[in-house]
Amino acid sequence: MKANHMEMRRLGGTDIEISPIGLGCMQFAGTANYTRLIINPIGQEAVASIVRAALDGGMTWFDTAEMYGNGRSERALAGALKECGVAPGEVVIASKWRPHLRTSASITKTIGDRLAHLGGYPLDLHQIHMPTGSLSGIPDQLRAMAGLLRSGRIRSVGVSNFSARQLELAHRVLASEGVTLAANQVRISLLHRDVERDGVLATARSLGVTLIAYSPLEGGLLTGRYHENPTLARSAPPARRFFGRRELSAAGLARTAPLVEAMREIGQGYGASVSQVALNWLITRYGDTVVAISGASRPEQATKAAAAMAFRLTEDEVARLNELSASADASR
Repeated sequence: MKANHMEMRRLGGTDIEISPIGLGCMQFAGTANYTRLIINPIGQEAVASIVRAALDGGMTWFDTAEMYGNGRSERALAGALKECGVAPGEVVIASKWRPHLRTSASITKTIGDRLAHLGGYPLDLHQIHMPTGSLSGIPDQLRAMAGLLRSGRIRSVGVSNFSARQLELAHRVLASEGVTLAANQVRISLLHRDVERDGVLATARSLGVTLIAYSPLEGGLLTGRYHENPTLARSAPPARRFFGRRELSAAGLARTAPLVEAMREIGQGYGASVSQVALNWLITRYGDTVVAISGASRPEQATKAAAAMAFRLTEDEVARLNELSASADASR
């Protein structure tokens, strides 16, 4: 694997090291479930080339989930890693348990499925996919996760979409079990900076928890492609068109245009694209606390995302984007 220019980062207080950007694998889910409404799925034949491009670019970790095609994404990832000649333990794999209408007992019951789907690759980070929907409380879920770690079936425990208060609770419960909370996976981007205002970033820093930023490009909005060609919005996945209709409207694109133009201008100095500047802002702005996962449906997208680790924005450039993103973020 090619070394990237940015140093590896520690996953929370664990001994696991990862590249600042990893590959999100929702798009490996196929067409079996809800993910097809969020992202345009790809066939297995494309998966290996995407994984190879990610590895060649210096990505060392992959984030998947049970919910992504009921294990299909996990199986596709494992098959691709095998095809690329990657031995178990050479990369870091994260997955997630689905809480919906299940008790904490299913965390232990379904770990066999997770490991079977990963086909011999270890599960380095197992996450609770969301703080709601389970028939058991968060403490019971975390204690079940701690049991998996103690039995050697997973290497670390994480959560996803947890608030500052829930993050503190998770840390406290795991600490009482002698386990470190490694990560909280949350939405962060230039157009979604809630973690700076809702206490999640401050809490993560005080507890030594890594934040894994998902949707770092806001469904393609921060690539600039919709600004260049607004008609592309018609071919976006259904959920993107519905939930992003305000951002993809003429008024929404006009509001974010100054930010995209600034990223294009800054990128020229690095030979970087708009999307690469958006990703670099994420992993530079928040220091070692934040890492990002970027999805890819074509190998060149994985190559491009990985190359966002090859430069570092200056403090002035970060500050300029901070200012422009504040006025572009309609949720503020």
